[in-house]
Amino acid sequence: MNLIVTCSRHLEEEASGEILKTLAVLGDSDARAGHSRFSGIVMVDTSLDPFEAINKIREKILDEPWCIRYCHRFIPIQEATRAGLNDIVLAVQNHINKMGQDDSFRITIEKRGSELSTKDIIDSIANIVKNKVSLEEYDWNIIVEILGDIAGVSILKEDEIVSTMKLKRDLVE
Repeated sequence: MNLIVTCSRHLEEEASGEILKTLAVLGDSDARAGHSRFSGIVMVDTSLDPFEAINKIREKILDEPWCIRYCHRFIPIQEATRAGLNDIVLAVQNHINKMGQDDSFRITIEKRGSELSTKDIIDSIANIVKNKVSLEEYDWNIIVEILGDIAGVSILKEDEIVSTMKLKRDLVE
């Protein structure tokens, strides 16, 4: 899994077809999309760089706003791992080098089907990141998406998550 796509509940089949068709147009006809056991979440594995794919999807939406109807958000995943506390911390540690010494960060946890404590996850991650925390004005968002026994970890700039609703709303304004 290197991409998470959100959609409306019970429209996972339509969203899966839509993202696979979109990725095929972008050059990956072998991408795979799987429904998670959580309504509104589709897990995608693409051979394309997920960041490049998301940028191309953003461009596509800006050119043809209604070409994407079922997919709501596209979240690139830098590392998928087991959803254990130590595994998540190690995955974050593998990617924190992209942050500059003076950069600020926040931590966002999306937890579904897990008994892990959000506070424990945040505290453990904060202990290994030496940068300044800023919940409002941050340079990087450390995102942990937990889907049962799988966790996706990414360290992202704010514009590296694409929201179709927001893009379409901004086009209208």
